[in-house]
Amino acid sequence: MRAIPAVRAARSGLSGRRVQTGVIGLVLLISTAASTLALGLLVDSNAPFDHAFAAQHGSQVTATVQASAAQLAATAHLPGVTAAAGPFPETTINATVPFAPPAGQGPPGVFQQQLTVAGRASPGGPVDDLTLTSGHWPTQPGQVVLTDVHGPGESIGTQLTVTGVPGSPHLTVVGIANSITQTAQAWVLPSEVAALRAPGAPDVSQMLYRFARAATSSQINGDLAAVRAALPRGSLLAAESYLTVKLQDTSSIAPWVPFIVAFGVLGLAMSALIVANVVSGAVVAGTRRIGVLKSIGFSPGQVVASYVIQVAVPALAGCVLGVIGGNLLAVPLLGQTAQVYGVGALAVPVWVDVAVPLVMLGLAGAAAVLLALRAGRMSAVQAIATGRAPRPKHGYAAHRVLGRGPWARLPRSVTIGLAGPFARPTRTAITLAAILFGGVAVTFGAGLGASLNLVYNDLSHSAAEPVQVYIPGAPGQNGGGRQVIAGGPGPDVPSVAAQEQTVTAALRAQPGTLRYVAESDDQITALGLPDRVSLIGFGGDASWTGYALISGHWYAGGDQADVNTAFLTDTNTKVGDSYTLTSGRSHVTIHIAGEVLDPSGGRAEIIASQSTLAVIDPGLAPGQYDVALTPGTNAQAYADALNAKLGQPYQASANGSSSSQFFVIIGLVATLTLLLVAVAGLGVLNTVVLQTRERVHDLGVFKAVGMTPRQTIAMVVCSVAGVGLAAGLIAIPAGIAVHNYVLPIMAHAAQTDLPASVLNVYQPLELVLLALSGLVIAVAGALGPAGWAARTRTAFALRAE
Repeated sequence: MRAIPAVRAARSGLSGRRVQTGVIGLVLLISTAASTLALGLLVDSNAPFDHAFAAQHGSQVTATVQASAAQLAATAHLPGVTAAAGPFPETTINATVPFAPPAGQGPPGVFQQQLTVAGRASPGGPVDDLTLTSGHWPTQPGQVVLTDVHGPGESIGTQLTVTGVPGSPHLTVVGIANSITQTAQAWVLPSEVAALRAPGAPDVSQMLYRFARAATSSQINGDLAAVRAALPRGSLLAAESYLTVKLQDTSSIAPWVPFIVAFGVLGLAMSALIVANVVSGAVVAGTRRIGVLKSIGFSPGQVVASYVIQVAVPALAGCVLGVIGGNLLAVPLLGQTAQVYGVGALAVPVWVDVAVPLVMLGLAGAAAVLLALRAGRMSAVQAIATGRAPRPKHGYAAHRVLGRGPWARLPRSVTIGLAGPFARPTRTAITLAAILFGGVAVTFGAGLGASLNLVYNDLSHSAAEPVQVYIPGAPGQNGGGRQVIAGGPGPDVPSVAAQEQTVTAALRAQPGTLRYVAESDDQITALGLPDRVSLIGFGGDASWTGYALISGHWYAGGDQADVNTAFLTDTNTKVGDSYTLTSGRSHVTIHIAGEVLDPSGGRAEIIASQSTLAVIDPGLAPGQYDVALTPGTNAQAYADALNAKLGQPYQASANGSSSSQFFVIIGLVATLTLLLVAVAGLGVLNTVVLQTRERVHDLGVFKAVGMTPRQTIAMVVCSVAGVGLAAGLIAIPAGIAVHNYVLPIMAHAAQTDLPASVLNVYQPLELVLLALSGLVIAVAGALGPAGWAARTRTAFALRAE
């Protein structure tokens, strides 16, 4: 029965302080949503491949086998096999896809590719549970689902023509799916695979396995040995380990993990800080009411219970709604993150959905209990006196200073507001920290966006060489089983030498040509290097082509070359050293003149004159011409005119290719920045609401002596404006420090260093605007309570508690 008065008091407090109750619920909602999203991003950025692999029951071994269905089914029950799927009939097809480039970007063409096709009745299964990102699974013959990595012109409804098989069957794309372990590039119904096999092609099937022990290559080899022994001799034709796919995946996602971690940590810290602030402020603001309750006979336990309930009810509602909102907000963001990481699907883990609201609720409850216990131990008179005003001497010195000297020229409403934060130094410090985190997020996000944009432009070279002309017949121009043929199949392609003469003559005659240079690209295997080496040879002066130099200078002379960071790492050399490159019987010694920004997927790269690299790669020949234009020349119009002059099979195109991953990252940066700014604004809103409610009686006195609504708004806004401005100024060096720390980590994960220009992206005017971000956050959070204070009637304020 002793709990009933506490419940009644809590219910009365909830109904009487609807604004405060709403603020607690709203802050817990947003903070829980932000924390759910932040922790979800942190967890998913920690080994995203592993999370997606577990969610999709990825295949640890993908085997291509020539055996009977019964023999393959028996392997699913071998010791150590925990799950198996298949057999799925499999074949490799050559397909062509007609495509039309965007208007004005070259003639129509045909995209040729080689695809591994598996026959599956459905996307689900005990192993390799495919994720359909769009469309549907095949329901009849003539339909195909492609992986989410596909070529130009491929989309839902596109028709592929299979070449090299009787009847040249057509396949219509009806869906796009993702296999975390890339078990195939396309899927059709099992009954259709036989019609897609070329004459003489073996009748093979695909088996997918998961094993009890498959964490290392040696364990995988042991598992494969058991499968091989259970099948007829020689029937296991090929097997791919998931560890190989994981290694490729890790190298591509590593650069993006640090920035997601940075935003996640900021979000968690801000959320915890603001929850503690709002709850502690709510209890402190109710100290006078605690004194009243004690004066009418409430025990300390009942007082504590009353205030814990007043905080727990809106906090619980906010946490429940917040975790729902966090998951809804996570859907598009984790979808973007999955696209960046190149994995099938990411989702907020269940334990995060449970842990975050419990922690937030526990944080709110702990803050309420500790402060309510302190207030509950006070005498009734002491509690009432404490609740009426801040501690003695807090803020009086600030009022005196701001009322004298040059400050006296400011309106009194402004100086009263500026002195307000000194009355509650602890609350002011927490508010400053919340705004500071928001300002750091803005500064970091702005710098990261500018740096990534600069890197994107440096890697695309679109500013330096806005037009490129391709020579389709050049060696090394197309590879990997994929080829784009401008205009589709046509007459015999002229020799490379004849094409070079045709292209250079057209470039010299074309108005708007400023300069051009032939570029030759190839890859070779070099002695002592772990991977193939990319060679880029130029037929003339190419210092203008837009390669950003990290250190050193552009190559000059026959033996000089520029290299990327991966080359320096693989060869343990530095700029200024000489290195002898050996491939087969050929070798060449190069002098490393400079280091360029070009990650090249972590592969070593050498840029030099074509004559220098031809010594090590005699087959190196021009595959494209890079073209610079005179100022004012439109790149697309130039390319169109050149295409009209050259005709088929040549292709000139404007160098404006976009990277979807880049724009996804920029969108992710902007979204996370806005989310953290919103959380910081809520912290300000909470502080101003508490200050306004605490001083509502003083507000009535000010209004009674003539303070106008505009002066009231100015006073309330100025109570946090100084704090916001100070936080914004502190956030500038802090945000720049985070930027300069995180960006090199991202670059090193991509196996490259960065030019100084990529880090030095903050301009003086931009820094001034960023310094005002704290002020903007503070003013935006204070405007709502300031408007309420301005509208409050004098008589109501004077009668208020």
